Amino acid sequence: MNIQQALSKIFSMHQFDIKLGLDRINKLLELIGNPHIGLKYFHIAGSNGKGSTASFIASILMEAGYKVGLYTSPHLVRFNERIRINKKEIDDEYIAFFINSIDNIIEQHKPTFFEITTALAFKYFQENKPDYVVLETGLGGRLDATNVVEPLASVITSISLEHTNILGETIKQIAFEKAGIIKANKPVFIGSIPEDAEEVIRFRAAELNSKLISFGSYTKLKDDSVQVELGNKTINIYKTGLIGSHQFHNSGLAVKVVGEVVGIDDVSIINKGLMNVVTNSGIQGRYEVYNSKPRVILDAAHNPEGVESFIKEFSKEYQKYRERILLFGAMKDKDIISMLNMLKPYFTKIYAVQPNYERAATVEELKGIGKKINLSLEHLSNYDNINFTDWAEDNCVVVLGSIYLLGEIKSKLLKKNLTNR
Repeated sequence: MNIQQALSKIFSMHQFDIKLGLDRINKLLELIGNPHIGLKYFHIAGSNGKGSTASFIASILMEAGYKVGLYTSPHLVRFNERIRINKKEIDDEYIAFFINSIDNIIEQHKPTFFEITTALAFKYFQENKPDYVVLETGLGGRLDATNVVEPLASVITSISLEHTNILGETIKQIAFEKAGIIKANKPVFIGSIPEDAEEVIRFRAAELNSKLISFGSYTKLKDDSVQVELGNKTINIYKTGLIGSHQFHNSGLAVKVVGEVVGIDDVSIINKGLMNVVTNSGIQGRYEVYNSKPRVILDAAHNPEGVESFIKEFSKEYQKYRERILLFGAMKDKDIISMLNMLKPYFTKIYAVQPNYERAATVEELKGIGKKINLSLEHLSNYDNINFTDWAEDNCVVVLGSIYLLGEIKSKLLKKNLTNR
C-alpha cells in the first residue's frame, strides 16, 4: 500500500461523519498495543484558540530543548501536517506502513477517520519517544477520540456556542463537554471564558480534585500586550509570531501552562518560543498574510468570536485598500448570519464559496442568508482557476471561514506557485 492508497483508505472511513464516543478508539488502541500509554501529554480543548495555544506550548517546549510531538486538526494542505515532532511532519512512508498494518482492523471494526488518525499519531509518538506531546482535541472533549490519555495538564482555551447540534445548545452544556478532558489530580488551565461556563468547569475540577488555574488570576491582558505572573517572576509579552491582539490571550495561557507544569520561566526561551511559533509548529491560517500585492490574508475565523478577533485586527488596515474582497465559506451549523453581519461593513465585495465538504453551506444557502441582512453575495464562478494576481495591487483579498475553505484555496495557490510580489 503506497501513500495515496493509504490516504484514500483513511479518507474513505466516514471522514465527514461525526461519531463521538470512546469505545471504538479504545478498541483500536488495544489492538495495536495501547501506544498512548506512558507519554507526557498536554491536552488542549476550546471553541477558539486551541490550535494557536497548542502551537505556542509546543514551540516554547522546543526552544527549551525538548523533543515535542504535536497533534492538531484539521490540516490545511497536506494530511501530514496533523502529526509533527520538532517541526518535522510525519513522513509518507510511516503513514502507508501504519495503515497497511491495521487494514484488517479497519475492515472489521470500522473506526472513523479521526479515530484512525489519532491512533496513527499515538503509534508514531510512541515509537519516536518525544519528551512531551501536545494534543489538540478534534471536537468537544468528553467523547473526543483524544480523550484517552492521562495528561500532565488539561487546557481549555475558550467556550462559545459551537456545534450546538452535537455538543449542546447552551454555554453550560458545551462547557460540560469541554470539561470532560479534566483528569483527577491533574491541573486544568482555562482561558477567558463566560462565567456560567467557568462555573461548570470549577464544579468538575472540584469533583476530580483538579487544581483550576483561571486566566484572570495570573494575567493582565491589554490590546497590545499581556503580563503573566510565574511564581516570583513577571513575564511581559509584547509580540508573538502570530498576528492579532487575541494572540496575547493564547500566548499568555501557553506561557502559564509551561511555566507551572515544566518550570520554564526563562524570558529568552519564552520569547523565542512565541516568536518562532510558525516555524516550530507549522501553524497556518491565523491572520496569515500570504501575499503582499495584492494583500492576501487567510484567516480560519469560523464563528462570531473568531470573526470578532479578525475584525479587531483588520480594522487597523482595511481603509488602506481601494477594494476589499472577501471569499467566505462556512459549515451549515455555524452562526453564519452573525458572522456576515459583522463582516459586511469592512468589505466592498463578498463572494460566497462552498468548500468541498459535506457539512458546508452551499452558495445558494449563503446567498439566502445574506438577503436576510440586506447583503448581496456574489458567486465566484472561476473558483477552480483562482489567481489573486488577477486583482489590482492596491486591493486586499481575505479568505475567511472554514479551515477547509482555506486549505482548498491555499492548495490551488501553491500549485500555481504564487509568490510574494
